[in-house]
Amino acid sequence: MLDELRHFLLIVDHGTFTEAARRAHLSQPALTAAIRRLEDQLGARLLHRGPGGAALTAAGAVLVPRARAALAAVEDGRRAVEEIAGLRAGEVRLGAGATACTYLLPPLLARFRRAHPGVRLLLREGFTDQLEAGLFEGDLDLALTTAPTHGPAPGPFDPWIDDELIVVGGPGPDAERAGWVTFPPGSPVRALLQGGEPDAALVMELGSIAAVKGNVRAGIGLALVSRAAVRADLTSGQLVEVARPWAPVWRRLILRHRGLDRLTPAAAALRELLLAATPTLAATTRRPRRGGRPRRTRARADR
Repeated sequence: MLDELRHFLLIVDHGTFTEAARRAHLSQPALTAAIRRLEDQLGARLLHRGPGGAALTAAGAVLVPRARAALAAVEDGRRAVEEIAGLRAGEVRLGAGATACTYLLPPLLARFRRAHPGVRLLLREGFTDQLEAGLFEGDLDLALTTAPTHGPAPGPFDPWIDDELIVVGGPGPDAERAGWVTFPPGSPVRALLQGGEPDAALVMELGSIAAVKGNVRAGIGLALVSRAAVRADLTSGQLVEVARPWAPVWRRLILRHRGLDRLTPAAAALRELLLAATPTLAATTRRPRRGGRPRRTRARADR
């Protein structure tokens, strides 16, 4: 019906079937047939054709503004799709855990914003089960989650990085005897801690990686955290790595989605950027090498 509406408005704007047919690059019989199809679809006569040109009927006069509005809406929609396809507009919603949100993602998201300033970027912090629910409910396009310890992930995903988790404490002598600072139930890091040390005495449950680090630096206790989150603290001496027979622990971070065919152009572009950054990020999540060798053997659990 869109073509018929365009032809109808050409006749209204130029006054004759002859001129409208010329501008539409149609023969007059073809244009006449298009108007008849439109009248049949609407069930009303729209134009009177006479020696002086075409005149609107009452039904035709009512249709004109609505036809213009309909064609304008379609054009707006076409332009909006082109803008999104060209990443001049659109939205992408990403979920991730505290470590990724704080230490791994900021430079990558800043790079994405510079490349696509018209795209709205939303980041949500949460535990893996919360992020999985966000994907399932359609609230997120992408999510960086911890891969299951056993079995496959519950849907389409891309491997991202292997994150090394280490035990850290404050530089004082009493931190190791003070218990553990960790995240609330539902945190994959907490689950790995309790898997390695089932009888761990938990003295704090905190919602942010910054709060965990701050209390550990103050000597409250030990914590299992990503090496990427404490690299600067270890270098400055504000935190020290503490030996445990079950640590380091490795967890695999994966990039979850609902299927490549369901990604918006903006989400697809962010996925590509995140995957391209994997080699660089790997260097920040592992122990620095000295003389080409690790300082001690790592027990790689549940990679």
